Amino acid sequence: MNFAKYLFLLLIAGLSACMSEPVLYESDAYTVYHNKVKQGNYSAVVNDDTYLVSNYESQESQRFSPVIQFKFSINGGDNEMGYNQDHQANIFPVWEDSVVLDVTFGEKANLRKEVAADKSVPRNTPVTFRVDFNPVLKDFESNGFYEDPHGNRIYKEDFKGLFIAGSAHPLSWDFENLMNNPQAKLTDEDNDGIYVITLVFNDYDPSAYVSSEWTPANDISKYPSFTGSIPLLNAIYNLSLDELEKLKEEDGTFRTGKEWSGVWTRDVSYSVYLSLAMLEPGMSKTSLMRKVKNNRIIQDTGTGGAWPVSSDRVVWSLAAWEIYKYTGDKDWLRSAYEIISNTISVDEKTVLNKAYGLYSGESSFLDWRKQTYPLWMEPTDIYASLNLGTNMVFYQTLNILDQMAGELEICDTDWKQKAGMLKQSINKYFWMPEKGYYGQYLYGDRYFNLSEKSETLGEALGVLFDVADQEQRSQILTHVPNLEYGTPCVWPQIPNVRPYHNNGIWPFVQAYWTLAAAKEKHSELVQYGYASLLRPAALFLTNKENFVAETGDFAGTEINSDWQQWSVAGQLAMNYRILFGMNLGTNTLSFNPVIPESFSGVYQLRDFPYRNAVLDIEVEGFGDEVKEFYLDDELQHEQVIGAGLKGKHTIKMVMNNQAQKHDFNRSEFMVSPETPMATFSDEQLSWSPVGEKVIYQVFCNGKMVSETSGTNFEFEGFEAGSEFQVQAKTENGLKSFLSEPVFYREHNTLIFEAEDFNLANQSKFPGFEGDGYVEFSMEQKNYLKFSVSSAESGKWFLSFRYANGSGPVNTDNKCGIRTLFVNGEFASSLVFPQRGNGEWANWGTTNTIEVELREGKNQLEIGFESFNENMNGDINKFFIDRVILEKK
Repeated sequence: MNFAKYLFLLLIAGLSACMSEPVLYESDAYTVYHNKVKQGNYSAVVNDDTYLVSNYESQESQRFSPVIQFKFSINGGDNEMGYNQDHQANIFPVWEDSVVLDVTFGEKANLRKEVAADKSVPRNTPVTFRVDFNPVLKDFESNGFYEDPHGNRIYKEDFKGLFIAGSAHPLSWDFENLMNNPQAKLTDEDNDGIYVITLVFNDYDPSAYVSSEWTPANDISKYPSFTGSIPLLNAIYNLSLDELEKLKEEDGTFRTGKEWSGVWTRDVSYSVYLSLAMLEPGMSKTSLMRKVKNNRIIQDTGTGGAWPVSSDRVVWSLAAWEIYKYTGDKDWLRSAYEIISNTISVDEKTVLNKAYGLYSGESSFLDWRKQTYPLWMEPTDIYASLNLGTNMVFYQTLNILDQMAGELEICDTDWKQKAGMLKQSINKYFWMPEKGYYGQYLYGDRYFNLSEKSETLGEALGVLFDVADQEQRSQILTHVPNLEYGTPCVWPQIPNVRPYHNNGIWPFVQAYWTLAAAKEKHSELVQYGYASLLRPAALFLTNKENFVAETGDFAGTEINSDWQQWSVAGQLAMNYRILFGMNLGTNTLSFNPVIPESFSGVYQLRDFPYRNAVLDIEVEGFGDEVKEFYLDDELQHEQVIGAGLKGKHTIKMVMNNQAQKHDFNRSEFMVSPETPMATFSDEQLSWSPVGEKVIYQVFCNGKMVSETSGTNFEFEGFEAGSEFQVQAKTENGLKSFLSEPVFYREHNTLIFEAEDFNLANQSKFPGFEGDGYVEFSMEQKNYLKFSVSSAESGKWFLSFRYANGSGPVNTDNKCGIRTLFVNGEFASSLVFPQRGNGEWANWGTTNTIEVELREGKNQLEIGFESFNENMNGDINKFFIDRVILEKK
């Protein structure tokens, strides 16, 4: 844009500020005015409803620190040193044209400490990393494998390459995608065992910059027009509609964002629920149906091969139900009901943990394991874990099925009863009365504990879906931590994990949190939440996917995108669901605005379609209650219209100009302690120290048994087979994750080699125990049968040593699934997640399940049932090496 024009706009903005321009929201970090946003030296200014300018530049690009952390990776795993150990180097060039760093694989290095660390790395600084990899290569030759610090064996046949990860662009801590990044792979061109890579630091990164102005690129006249007393809201609304148009694909579906093509189940579902059902019901239907296969909902690619490690696909139901409530389309309802009920019937057999009455699987939306889980947790552990947000989605799905059945006059269903039982379990296992909100997830091996982090999306859904009672809802909105720039996905943050879900704020999550606040008429939190969405949209001139929680900057996160679908939908939801308070019923549209006093004004929404009616809607004033509600200038007793309304109509609401006062938790940015690494030897449990002034809590079989400032614990008095974990706790009460479980001696353990029974063995890939292993695939569906004799009836812990090289750890859709029968009865589904693409010698252990055995001989069978079909359909392959049973 014209620079003089830009300066003129900033001058006008400055003059307006001097004239006591009204403020929507103000904090120490930024201020949102009626016609601009100001953050430090940066401003975004509204010229008119279709023109915004911003001089924002990413803070991340201002200074490039010369001190970096890095480590090397075999096959994309975090396997060079301990999880919390990294190399460190100062890469500021002094006399040389480039910097050369020499490291021996596995030996921690702190390089070039003497170079000043208070400068910024010059643009385009080349750095060469040279790694002596010979210790690993020697192990490959002498043993056939290399054993990493975590006890995992990497076989020579599975070696795919050496990669580098790190803390500064172009490095990344995203281990799971390293093998997809050719820029991260080292080479050994002269075959001397020294692997080399040269990278350029502080190069131009276009993702660190935003446009300087916005005007619509698309015709948005087909959508309802929004105008009001606050120019900023008008402009951001139009910007969001403009970006909605950009999300439309030629095939009639929504893409996920500028950087993300295609339809993703959870993204489109959360978006349709927020606002897209009301704006584009047809395209919403088409997008949802793109995520249906065999009349069941598709789980997108994800950890360990997607479903059932990731299990939140039923979020589809929220969107499907919202579309029906908006359209009244009974054909759609019938189809959706069948799809959802088919999906739930399979999920009940595969991801319902009957002992807890909760559904297992990865956190809904928080699907990048290192971002929200301890590093020791593998996909098998994540599959077994029980997450807050995912269970909230399952609860609402069961409620929706009950309501759908009612609309379709389907009798004798037990959806409502199942929903009630799940609600009880959520409140029993997740609610933390001492904190006033729900915990993040239950995790462990044989015994579970609750992670005490808050998880904002799950907390918000608990309020919106009435899983929490009135007192709980009030406590959640009062106590969940909110930061300077918005409400983080989780709190506190995990140390040494680059921002994304960790240390990240996602606008769509902020939207759900703000809707939860509005539901409970918490106007101060609505003001905060709405401002937390307006600030980044105005300064960045787009609805970004995410931004850094600590700094409010969009650069610095692992991945980001402009015009992200659910960020756009969340921004628009503020207009429809907050300012106008729209809430869809099965045959009604109700209005319950919550307008903070600073947002007081007159707002108009023109040509809003609802069923067979077109509405012009106006709201005036502020407050948490509608004082007067007019339909076509006639005063009504309720602020509701029926679905039978036809033609053009006007609605006017006058607010009560008052609101109850509520507190909410404005927290400081905080990082939890590192997770200890515990080991067992010489009748003693010991662990790595994780910092000063830290207390360590020791857990046995899920219960805390000791607190100590030391780093060891005597096993005296504990039974063999006990499971131990360690947690670090700081002076201010912040807790680490629990360490990886370790076991005190084996106890009544039975081990069966899979090849000893009724199926043919194989021995092509190394690393197996005994004489071989048994292959399971869609072509090999035979039942594996074996007998177990027990001296008495009781419960046993069952697990399998297995391999699945069908895909990488972090994505794809080829998770192995089978069914376990005990004495002819269904006992459990068995899950064998992917462990590495082509890595068939990468052996691991499944999650532990409990089985009930009777006295005497017991027959166990492993077979394939229809509900064991994974998201791929064709490839459902894995090897079983041995079966492990231990008496509980």
